Amino acid sequence: MATITTDETQDHILGTLTLGFSTDPIMRWLYPSPSAYLEHFPETLKLFGGPAFSNNTALSAGDGAAAALWLPPDTHPDGEGLMKLFESVLSKAVLEDAYKVFEIMDEIHPDEPCWHLAFVATDPASRGKGFGSALIDFMLSRCDADQKPAYLENTNPANTSFYERHGFEVLGEIQAGDAPPMYAMRRDPK
Repeated sequence: MATITTDETQDHILGTLTLGFSTDPIMRWLYPSPSAYLEHFPETLKLFGGPAFSNNTALSAGDGAAAALWLPPDTHPDGEGLMKLFESVLSKAVLEDAYKVFEIMDEIHPDEPCWHLAFVATDPASRGKGFGSALIDFMLSRCDADQKPAYLENTNPANTSFYERHGFEVLGEIQAGDAPPMYAMRRDPK
């Protein structure tokens, strides 16, 4: 079992997540060039998942080989900041579709308070060692103790079975225009 910690620095966690999402369909649709991805994805992480740092729910495992940003119930991403970033860096066509994607995300997000897995990823050099699973299982035990559901937007369809093994079920597809499909997923507490 991997040791779960909140002791990694914000830069280390953001670096691990940036490596882990470097081939993610949605993130590379937003930022198709390597330089744009490397420049803007860390800010996207902070705006969408940043509240995890102030809530001590920014986690790492495997000596920083994997990281996760969990948003506690009633904690939300900085949607306004995210839209400002997108408006300043995305192409017009991608921006129009991104607005629609976010509308669908808002519609499908559970109404009741839930734990939101904003991001989880493993450094590609450390995949397959169970670090990502350890991060998810650690927080799912808290979800169960709190009797709160867990929710996520799966940005890579190849990961669907991974999340299903942890008890998540697909609620629906999130897709607009030329955006790759994402899947809203939920796990009820045990």
